[in-house]
Amino acid sequence: MNRTVPLALAAVAALALLVPAAVPQPATRVHGVFDGDTMYTAVPLDAIPAIRQPTHVAGAAADSQMSAHESIMGVAAGDDALCWSTWQLDNHEIVNDHHGGRAIAATW
Repeated sequence: MNRTVPLALAAVAALALLVPAAVPQPATRVHGVFDGDTMYTAVPLDAIPAIRQPTHVAGAAADSQMSAHESIMGVAAGDDALCWSTWQLDNHEIVNDHHGGRAIAATW
């Protein structure tokens, strides 16, 4: 019988018992109950800042700044289009912008 596997499993199990105590848990609180579902607040209001005044560049300039495989999120109406790089939105999750004379909020 190979004793290496049971010893390795015991070591992993012992480590699993230690990890939750070592990893800090986020402070959450119950925000409210809506339609029977509990809503939790995990981060304080405005903890993730929005992009409030984005700068846009046109096609050729964007091509020189972005990789060919970079994901984008955008909005288009007629001939007017805007897009935002999702890697930038990873740290902000929302961009407040204007499109077609209207204020918009794009979320990621």
